[in-house]
Amino acid sequence: MEKKLDVVATLKEGFTLGLKNLVPLILLVILYCLTLWIPYLNVGTTIGMYKAVISMSKGEKIDPLSIFDKSNFAHLGSFFLLMGFLTIGIIVAGAFMFIPAIIIGIAWDFALYFMIDKKVSPLKSLSLSYDATLGEKWRIFAVVVLLSIILSVATAIFGAIASIDGAFFAFIGGLLVVAAVIVGAAYAVAVEALMYKHFSEKADALIEGHHCCCHHAEPAPEIAPEA
Repeated sequence: MEKKLDVVATLKEGFTLGLKNLVPLILLVILYCLTLWIPYLNVGTTIGMYKAVISMSKGEKIDPLSIFDKSNFAHLGSFFLLMGFLTIGIIVAGAFMFIPAIIIGIAWDFALYFMIDKKVSPLKSLSLSYDATLGEKWRIFAVVVLLSIILSVATAIFGAIASIDGAFFAFIGGLLVVAAVIVGAAYAVAVEALMYKHFSEKADALIEGHHCCCHHAEPAPEIAPEA
């Protein structure tokens, strides 16, 4: 029986994985936020973030400075091409009362990861992501919703502390809110890495199955030369 994404386990293991890599994850998030506003560089660091998630999913150590690696720009053309396909597809799906746009957005969520990790074309990565998430879209949606609730509640609690009268509570609460946002982002990256690990294994099986089918395909019959 095909293994399905376990929603609760993913959130729990994401917390453990996040704690294990807390310092490099926090540095990664901070560096990314600092460069997000710098034109051109932000494209490389965005690709670097995706590559960091891929590395994390494989159990590799995270290097926060890897988001500045020059190799990230090797994916520049494919990145914009894929973003174009994604945007157009989701906009068209949105014309059908929004729900199809949500579904297709979830189905294509891992396309960029597959394009970088599996070294496939932008169109192939969309197809691979759609096939890998088949029958599990609601599980991905559940993880995202529950993760959003957890992070929102934590931020709201610290925000409530910041709203208490007094400079001390405002200062401490403000620091806690900032810390909650940064740590929450690190937690979200860890959860994303676990989800990618699950769907990466499914994608590998799909690729392997495709190769086997091609390998065992009967050769076309030879055409006898005309007399």
